[in-house]
Amino acid sequence: MRIGVFVCHCGTNISGVVNIKEVVEKISHYPGVVFAGEYKYMCSESGQKLIKDAVKEHSLTRIVVASCTPKLHENTFRRCLEEAGLNPYLLEIANIREQCSWVHANNPSLATKKAIDLIKIAVSKVRYAQPLTCSKVSIERKTLIIGGGIAGIQSALDVAQAGYSVVLVEKTPSIGGRMAQLDKTFPTLDCSACILTPKMVDIKRHPKIKILTYSEIEEVKGFVGNFEVTIRMRARSVDMKKCTGCGVCQNKCPVKKPSEFNEGLTKRPAIYIPFPQAVPNIPVIDRSVCQWFLSGKCGLCKKICPSEAIDYTEEDTIIKEKFGTIIMATGYDLFDHSVYGEYGYGKIKNVITSIQFERLVNSSGPTEGRILRPSDKREVKKVVFIQCVGSRDDKVGKPYCSKICCMYTAKQALLLKEHIPDSEAYVFYIDIRAAGKNYEEFVRRVQERYRVHYIRGRVSKILEEGETLSVRGFDTLSGMQMEIEADMVVLAVGVVPREDSENIARILNISRDNNKFLSELHPKLAPVEKNTPGIFLSGACQFPKDIPESVSMAGAAAVKSLSIFAKEFLTSEPMIALVNNAICTGCLNCKIICPYQAILVDEIKDLDGRIRKVAKVNESICRGCGTCVATCPSQCINLKGFSNEQMFASIEAL
Repeated sequence: MRIGVFVCHCGTNISGVVNIKEVVEKISHYPGVVFAGEYKYMCSESGQKLIKDAVKEHSLTRIVVASCTPKLHENTFRRCLEEAGLNPYLLEIANIREQCSWVHANNPSLATKKAIDLIKIAVSKVRYAQPLTCSKVSIERKTLIIGGGIAGIQSALDVAQAGYSVVLVEKTPSIGGRMAQLDKTFPTLDCSACILTPKMVDIKRHPKIKILTYSEIEEVKGFVGNFEVTIRMRARSVDMKKCTGCGVCQNKCPVKKPSEFNEGLTKRPAIYIPFPQAVPNIPVIDRSVCQWFLSGKCGLCKKICPSEAIDYTEEDTIIKEKFGTIIMATGYDLFDHSVYGEYGYGKIKNVITSIQFERLVNSSGPTEGRILRPSDKREVKKVVFIQCVGSRDDKVGKPYCSKICCMYTAKQALLLKEHIPDSEAYVFYIDIRAAGKNYEEFVRRVQERYRVHYIRGRVSKILEEGETLSVRGFDTLSGMQMEIEADMVVLAVGVVPREDSENIARILNISRDNNKFLSELHPKLAPVEKNTPGIFLSGACQFPKDIPESVSMAGAAAVKSLSIFAKEFLTSEPMIALVNNAICTGCLNCKIICPYQAILVDEIKDLDGRIRKVAKVNESICRGCGTCVATCPSQCINLKGFSNEQMFASIEAL
């Protein structure tokens, strides 16, 4: 056994605290170590050449690199070993940056001692390392995209234009997402529908894209390259092949319900198309309010439908398909601002949300673009905008910035002034965060050219006094109490994860962060990848994003998906669990506890001819987490690369 140890300075991240010379000197005398060296940047080309040269010169059979976390450069050093003629899994990383120099920055002597101990552990462990080989896995070259907003649409188009099939699953009756509700987009003030509608048409016509609206994901099995997905298409009660979208059924339906698309400002019938540009432009029957499904009465839509497209007997359809990759584009919800009782939302009709304002100012909205008060339909003259409603507020459990509120508030104030030139706009803010191309200039234009009044401070109370609203707050710059009489108040509500994000995360076995958004594998090196290979993030399901950022991240997710399809086959990770059938009792505790559902049940024949059940690892699915090893009462499961022998040797090194 000839082990080489290579200690990295990591610039000054490690060497600024750890005494590298002392570490190399002491570790060079450790049993099994025949070479110990150091370099400023071991991950660099020069550092890797140092390893390759040492392997040849000293006939090294095992390598230990003492550097930063293996999450960053383990694959880099594995490739280096492979190029040097060694099996890439005869490598061990000793993390002496995150686990040593960074946490003991104020105690260099302790950090140096700990670095030596960590390297000893790595050396002892690598002694028992065995050569491992990757197995080949076929690829189903098809992408599933969950969510039909602008991010999902962009990802679908990018993948399809590269020549691969896409299935886009959208929960609501139409694709389009939140962007379909907007009037203009900042900072260019382009018409939102003018940007989105052509893309919706493109995705509908693309031969490689299949759209499944009014559908949900029920189950996901398998692994990267071979996901097995169960999709439930909810019954629309309308035959999509027969329906012409004439709209007669909608006009005659006697049942009315608050419109989700218009945020409750208008009502829609029980059979409806969400908005005029919907794709597909086919109505759906809301069975929760339809009188036929509730009481067996009415049936008017079926009687008057000229194409006989209404089908009350239609049932949900279950679809099972295989996909190579999955892109998450499930979007976001808006904060439930009812917790702010002082703002009077729900009690005071003229206190509305930012998304409701978008519908009012939109020419296809409930008021055809006229900004009218919900209470009496009178045109407004003075509007107060309140920012950070459900953002940057620990009291309501939302400590993060929703990122887009400063900009869309500025945009809405500008639109107010353009629609009603003699109106007045006041914006209560904490501070302005306009980080984006031409964003700062846009806010300045709103303040200077359009004379929108920005007041740094919070609103403490909104009172209804006759036909006007009394908005009371505090200006922190002047130190004065403020009271403004307004016709309407607009709450800039924050962005929160989708209500069903917990369920979809459970189905796909993916993680969420502290704020319940879907978390990426690494914020810098893998910003659109998940801990489960083959699943990528797109749009605001990851964190609050504006439209340009959502589109760019959607493209990144598509490229990551295409990078998998570009390979002839995938290689599976060899550091996986292994069951010793001879001592397995068949308790299957491992199957119950496995987070990746990688444990199967196998039947074997004993020497006496009896057939018994034992656990078997699906090598293509296993991610090598080791949970089954810790659970097994008979200790029949071992983990390649982290065997019991290696673990005991690591402990004995101390």
